[in-house]
Amino acid sequence: MRSFLVIGMGRFGKSVATELYKMKHEVLVVDEIEDKITDIVDLVTDVVVGDAKDEAVLRSVDVRSFDCVVVAMAGTIEDSILITMMLKEMEVKSIVCKAQNERHAKILSQLGADKVIRPEYDMGKRIAHLLARHNVIDFLEISSDYSVMEIITPKSWVGKSIVKNNLRRKYGITVIAIRSAETGGMKFSPKAEAVLCDGDILVVIGSNHELDALSRVK
Repeated sequence: MRSFLVIGMGRFGKSVATELYKMKHEVLVVDEIEDKITDIVDLVTDVVVGDAKDEAVLRSVDVRSFDCVVVAMAGTIEDSILITMMLKEMEVKSIVCKAQNERHAKILSQLGADKVIRPEYDMGKRIAHLLARHNVIDFLEISSDYSVMEIITPKSWVGKSIVKNNLRRKYGITVIAIRSAETGGMKFSPKAEAVLCDGDILVVIGSNHELDALSRVK
């Protein structure tokens, strides 16, 4: 179990906080609007009504004791920048910030945020990839150059092993898991001799360029 402090109870902050709590983690939330805190009081570990822009409020909850602090402010860009600066000065272990736009994200990164999330942009990009690729079930960008995709095994690969399909040399991808169409079970780090069956779902990793080409394989 890990401990999280989530600052700001807009839609994004509330969703993150409640999901973390469902996953059995310790979650403390902070917001200056009492009604937002009241709505979530039974869905997290603990709540604090207070203005996180006030350094005294941050110190009162002992921010350094948390494994991760999520700055999910729905207000002004300046607010999240100020809070991130204070958290860095307090030597918080890990800081995750919500950004409203690219410029905001760049500033937060320069201030030392360990991870910057742009929910609308990230979701829009993910949906675009799913719509544009006929055999893609899910898509996760892990860096600006590499991603992980879940794909339905192309018909031309069925009945042949990973090595016989020459996936790494021909497509530049690595199969990290296979979900069997027959049993529904997931096999991680499959052997090169594993034979692919019709309907199997492959979890693959590769460069975005290579995955683009892969999505057009029939």
